[in-house]
Amino acid sequence: MPEHSYGDPAAVNALRSSVMRLARRLKHQRVDESLSPTEMSVLDTLARCGSATPGELARREHVQPPSMTRIVALLEAKGLVRMEPHPEDRRQKVVTPTEQAESMLEESRRRRNAWLAALVEGLDDEERAALRAAAPVLEKLAHL
Repeated sequence: MPEHSYGDPAAVNALRSSVMRLARRLKHQRVDESLSPTEMSVLDTLARCGSATPGELARREHVQPPSMTRIVALLEAKGLVRMEPHPEDRRQKVVTPTEQAESMLEESRRRRNAWLAALVEGLDDEERAALRAAAPVLEKLAHL
């Protein structure tokens, strides 16, 4: 699709750039620096969507199944996930986050929320209102 069909190219470029920059800065506010962004993303997906097979996780994370197998093995070795028998297909396993992973994710969310709240405090009332209005739109874009 041509770029002009999305509206103002400068506005789209500014949105892309600022969202990416903010996301990068948020990634640095994590609890466990030994985990890769992909490992954190897999744990977050499990926390949001529930237990899943490695194949389901690979599709959700847009990685190849062999890569997901390696990621899951690393997370299991770190005690962050456990492999359980699939309830319907004995040939498959289901990946489930451990309490340690859930606790780490909660602390990570707390830290990121506190960091972001501190930034928002630096905005004026009008900017905070604009941010509140934009949040549902950004959420929608994130899930399209």
